[in-house]
Amino acid sequence: MKKAATVKKAVTVKKATAAAKAAPAEESAPGKKTVPAKKAVSAKKAAPAKKAVAGDVTADRVAPAKPPRDESHTALVRRARRINRELAEVYPYAHPELDFENPFQLVVATVLSAQTTDLRVNQTTPALFAKYPTPEDLAAANPEEVEEILRPTGFFRAKTKSVMGLSKALRDDFGGEVPGRLEDLVKLPGVGRKTAFVVLGNAFGRPGITVDTHFQRLVRRWEWTAEKEPDKIERAVGELFPKSDWTMLSHHVIFHGRRICHARKPACGACPIAPLCPAYGEGETDPEKAKKLLKYEKGGFPGQRLNPPQSYLDAGGIPAPPLGAPATAPPASPDSPAPGSTAPAPGSPSRGTG
Repeated sequence: MKKAATVKKAVTVKKATAAAKAAPAEESAPGKKTVPAKKAVSAKKAAPAKKAVAGDVTADRVAPAKPPRDESHTALVRRARRINRELAEVYPYAHPELDFENPFQLVVATVLSAQTTDLRVNQTTPALFAKYPTPEDLAAANPEEVEEILRPTGFFRAKTKSVMGLSKALRDDFGGEVPGRLEDLVKLPGVGRKTAFVVLGNAFGRPGITVDTHFQRLVRRWEWTAEKEPDKIERAVGELFPKSDWTMLSHHVIFHGRRICHARKPACGACPIAPLCPAYGEGETDPEKAKKLLKYEKGGFPGQRLNPPQSYLDAGGIPAPPLGAPATAPPASPDSPAPGSTAPAPGSPSRGTG
């Protein structure tokens, strides 16, 4: 009986001891579980918040580079020249996009480029210059035959009158030579300041600013000037750059306007100067969608010249096809139209790109 009592007592003591040890453990266990649980919940709640912030920052990482309202002329000059430097790196091969071999061909081609693309002009002038290689030849041509050649460029009757008229003026007033002075060029039929500066800058190496539709659009988007008339835009922008930069500045701006900074839907998300642009966000900002808007060599498509300079070809540019020949398509991609699709390619004449 004593042994049984002793055993019971020992069992009771062991149970009490075990309960005493278990009690603190049970009390502390909920505490340990609760603290990590709260931390875990906090962590889970914090994680999505960080992702959301990161997502917003990524989407808005490029903001319009709006200049201050009281921007000084010096600050504007610096800003404009920086954009031009950046464009020079993007388009080191920028050039006039009309095929020509001499000043006469350039002045005729520039007159023909009104209301059509440079591509269409380049596809048309080989036949014109093969038949009428000099001002004397074109001045003495049969107007109906010239009209037929120029028909693809549109407004072919008016253009025939202009190129034949300027050819007669060159023959009669300038000894069959294109003059190298602005005041003489603008006297030729169909030749205005824009055409004159194209000829002076690219055929004679004399600086000039070419204010075409692309140039006008971009300099206003960049807030270089608020002027809308070509002559006033020319003067305003000319004050921001040394005269020696004028011709290449024109090429840089026009190249950018034709390839990336389009009139209706600029490819903002694929623009290399987006951080400097006050108008960023007017167009497509999604990088992948913006890439699909790129034209000519930037989109892998043929350019506008049948005979582009070597620097353009070295940069991956593709010559334009002759009149009537199919355009070369870019390498296929997952987003390319299905075979047999008739969707026009960026930079193709069917898009009416100038």
